[in-house]
Amino acid sequence: MPVDNLSLGRRVDPQPLVVKQAIHWLLRLRNNHGNSRLNRQCEQWRAEHHEHELAWQRVQSLQAELTSNLRAVPGAHVAFNTLENSAQGLGRRQALKLLSGALLVGSAAWLAKDTSAWQQWSADYATITGERRGFQLPDGTRIELNTASAVDLDYTAQQRLIKLKRGEIIVTCGGADEGASFDRPLSVQSRHGVFEPQKARFILRQDSDCTRLSVTSGRVAIHAGGTSTQALAGQSYLIDHHQVRSAPSPDMEVGAWVDGLIVTRNMRLGDFLTEVARYRQGFLTCATEVADLRLSGVFRLEDTDKLLAVLPQTLPVQLRYRTRWWVTLERVV
Repeated sequence: MPVDNLSLGRRVDPQPLVVKQAIHWLLRLRNNHGNSRLNRQCEQWRAEHHEHELAWQRVQSLQAELTSNLRAVPGAHVAFNTLENSAQGLGRRQALKLLSGALLVGSAAWLAKDTSAWQQWSADYATITGERRGFQLPDGTRIELNTASAVDLDYTAQQRLIKLKRGEIIVTCGGADEGASFDRPLSVQSRHGVFEPQKARFILRQDSDCTRLSVTSGRVAIHAGGTSTQALAGQSYLIDHHQVRSAPSPDMEVGAWVDGLIVTRNMRLGDFLTEVARYRQGFLTCATEVADLRLSGVFRLEDTDKLLAVLPQTLPVQLRYRTRWWVTLERVV
């Protein structure tokens, strides 16, 4: 079997496509138990590249973890239970589709958990899912990290650089406590650009396709896509690898999370649940027919189950808990 790069001291994560291929092999073997030819084909695929073997071991580890500790990956737990309990009433293709979709969700959650734990361990400052924490940096700069966020510091004699590795951060800088640090410029870097504040308080949220900047006080220079833009208090921008553009007015209050709140203004239920899902483990979604319902209000984040329990009081929906970790909102019938 090819040498796993982990044994060489370098962490390597398999590509998502390879993980899906490993899951596909697992599903085929599960549904064709005892098929020696299929087993040989799977072994050949694993031997083709070290990344194949790594993905296979990750998926196998996931299956073992589900058996020994169901709370580790609730999505896959539900997938296996649902399949076992419902297989008699499902055709083979339907059962395979059910397990495939749910296992992909579970695997994604497990791989994300693994990556999150690794980043939390390796980052200078980090939070886990559902956690929000504030830190005072050595130069007096204050940072607040939202759920599942991580930053690194690169402070030298020439610069003060905060690298946003993932998630969302509030930065407050330029106060009297910074003292002699003013002679070294402060910058914050996301994967989409570099931000230079001037006695400012601002929020950066890094998503996969763009970074959102919201300035609450002072000013922030945006350097991205070969251009520079000045963002003033009260302004918000979306920054990707190609452009910097003004952000539309949000349907929730940006930065309310620092007070443990989600404050919505006529927000789609589907978008609201996507936001709530950032603060809890497991799988949270809603049926298509209720996704466009609108809600406004103030919701507390310290207990997301209590938060969800409020929704049927204001919307024509009901909560369906397959487990504590798998929750769907459906229309009241």
